[in-house]
Amino acid sequence: MSRIALLGDSIFDNAPYTAGGPAVIDHLRRTLPSGWSADLLAKDGALVRDVADQLRQLTGLHTHLVLSAGGNDALTNAGVLELKVRSSGEALLHLGDVVDAFENAYRAMLSDCIGFGLPLVVSTIYEGQFEDPHYQKVVRVAIRTFNDAIIRAAIDKSLRVIELRNICRLPEDYANPIEPSVIGGSKIAQAIARAVQEPLTPFSGARIAA
Repeated sequence: MSRIALLGDSIFDNAPYTAGGPAVIDHLRRTLPSGWSADLLAKDGALVRDVADQLRQLTGLHTHLVLSAGGNDALTNAGVLELKVRSSGEALLHLGDVVDAFENAYRAMLSDCIGFGLPLVVSTIYEGQFEDPHYQKVVRVAIRTFNDAIIRAAIDKSLRVIELRNICRLPEDYANPIEPSVIGGSKIAQAIARAVQEPLTPFSGARIAA
């Protein structure tokens, strides 16, 4: 028997945003083959530092971990996008300081996850769906820096990566600017199911996309 634990934030814990429709965990349970099950340990609003509490809920029955964390950390630091600066270089330095701190926290969290000795798949942060095209472009650039930290950390640990930017790219994939809809949740669940079932390979940092 294989049993997946979903860790992280509302990318997986999106039931509050589906208006009663199936959430990621519901889609995943329907998608997985016989003999597989899944538990939702992720919590809406969770930061990278909150994953430690979720890991305490793991049991000896879990065989796979899937993680989506970092989006709320990026949101918490969104104010850096509005700073008044004297040059673009100064703006990049501010953003760099934020991402450096994020990367340190993310790597520490990954070490905690890896310590359980189970196959681990991580997800990038998607770009959301904001109405203001200017703000959407700014977010897209900023998210790349956070995702660079996630992907490099995952490659260093030879982990699989689900590239959410390739999965949730249409307006209908979102229930609001930052949460997955029923449609987006279905796509995410399908990517999770593929990622955990594909045989392990010697390639590091392999990406899984829609």
